[in-house]
Amino acid sequence: MDDPDPATIRAAVGGDLGAFEEIVRCCQGPVWRYLRRFVGDAALAEDLTQETFIRVYRRIDTYRFGSRFTTWTIQIARNAAIDALRSRDRRERLVDALPPPRPSSQPGLGAEIEAALATLSPKLRDAVLLVEVAGFTYVDAGEVLGVPTGTVKSRVSQARDQLVAWFEADEPDPVGRTRRGVGTRRPARAGADATDRELRP
Repeated sequence: MDDPDPATIRAAVGGDLGAFEEIVRCCQGPVWRYLRRFVGDAALAEDLTQETFIRVYRRIDTYRFGSRFTTWTIQIARNAAIDALRSRDRRERLVDALPPPRPSSQPGLGAEIEAALATLSPKLRDAVLLVEVAGFTYVDAGEVLGVPTGTVKSRVSQARDQLVAWFEADEPDPVGRTRRGVGTRRPARAGADATDRELRP
């Protein structure tokens, strides 16, 4: 996820509406894709993308160029999503506020990805979405999440392992049955402790 041109950002900070519209055109696609995976709902992600840029517009004069503009924007998008989920379900835990996997607008693999992501703990899901969907570096993802770079690497690695395990469960066993079709599918979360379920905006 590339930053807009610094001159454009400075112009927008200075009140140039055209420059701000250019920033929106540059960033809205990646922000929507991130939110789409975060909330698991395309329509809600569209609404949240609009809400994100309303918040960005209102706060852009507070941007101090101390971090990447896209990092700052994704932090705003993430907070908007958390606020929306809290408001909708009146719960403090993101894992409880997330809806069950819904059919994806894309057939086949899209629905599988949605279902697989829903099995991850919030901390692991946050990390892998920032790195794999938003395209952030580990350093930038750590800044968004407020954790060290090494923690992001660890969470992304755990998330990848659990997603691979989830998809491998679809492979047929020696008697030709699909493993996920035998018994109850369990999220691959061995080793995740209770703190992984805590919401830390």
